Amino acid sequence: MAHTIASCRRLLDVIEHVESDPRVQLVFTVAPDVFNLQVRPFLNRLGALVLPWHQAVREQFDLGLAAAHGGLHQLHAPLFLMAHGAGRGKRVRPGPYGGPVLADPPVYGLDAPRLTHGGRVLPTALALAHDHELEVLRRQCPEAVEAAVVIGDPCADRLVASLSRRQDYRRALGLDERQELVVVSSTWGPDGVFGRWPDLLPRLMTQLPPGRYRIAALLHPAVWDAHGHRQVRAWLRDCLDVGLLLPDPTEDWRGPVVAADHVIGDHGSVTAYAAAIGRPTLLLPALRSMPATGTAQHLLAESANRLDPRRPLPPQLSLDTGIDRQAVMAALTSRPGEAGVLLRRTMYRLLRLTEPGWHRQPSPVPVAHPGRWKVQHDLAG
Repeated sequence: MAHTIASCRRLLDVIEHVESDPRVQLVFTVAPDVFNLQVRPFLNRLGALVLPWHQAVREQFDLGLAAAHGGLHQLHAPLFLMAHGAGRGKRVRPGPYGGPVLADPPVYGLDAPRLTHGGRVLPTALALAHDHELEVLRRQCPEAVEAAVVIGDPCADRLVASLSRRQDYRRALGLDERQELVVVSSTWGPDGVFGRWPDLLPRLMTQLPPGRYRIAALLHPAVWDAHGHRQVRAWLRDCLDVGLLLPDPTEDWRGPVVAADHVIGDHGSVTAYAAAIGRPTLLLPALRSMPATGTAQHLLAESANRLDPRRPLPPQLSLDTGIDRQAVMAALTSRPGEAGVLLRRTMYRLLRLTEPGWHRQPSPVPVAHPGRWKVQHDLAG
């Protein structure tokens, strides 16, 4: 059940553990979500078999996989539900028509409104990245504890496996040995970099010497869906004209993060993953609301040094980030390196199939096609 590009990316990391089995036929469907506009074209480019939603909810399946919550109660299958980002760091926000502002809002994705429907627990198996999430689940939705499986974080494992290919990612981005890559990561919404500091990218492009620095912007897919691809590129046209690297949201963001010399970010997942693999990471000024306690995002919000967009930027890139990389990784996953094994074991259990004897180790993420980001620049000009 592919709800968004972000959730689809997580599912692609998961399905590789079963889709080569000749006993398994994999099909996709585009599930209900306000940010699902680009999902069907993306799946078509992957060559995936895609069923219309109205057909998918009429069929019976042996297993359903999802990394978001829309329409889950309509599926006729045992459901394996997982997060699509770095653990579950968000708090539940008040609804569109208001509601009480809680001093300690529930953690999104571990709360009863997301995990239950009509008095029944929706997931047959609920993937957790960390033992800490199990404690949160026990407080917020104790009826779902029986379904919980702590499997770790497959994205973190693939990032670690990709570190040895750093030079390949850098070459694919056109970087020479003297250049430093500055990655600006923005989640979506008013607290994201792009929403709260729209002049940051132009300031970086102006202040950082192009011979020494290249700048890449990784915008959350929801930013593109909320505003439109044409509008986002129009807003950044001046930056693109002087060399900003701006990948399409369907491109894998992990290669550029491994290639980065500096990361500037917010409370989004990409920032947490970057810090966990040792990329020098600076956060923008403090959030208006804190991420969930005990998460990697919360650890960064409390410990990472801040970049002040109103002060000269080049000297700030050399600041000590204040981040303990190992502590961030430990907050991301309780099962480092094991997510693939545990995901596979859980899926075969739910499918009621014997698990094959072979197992794939975490693989490095693909190297972007040389020149692909330049094509994005050319199209935007």
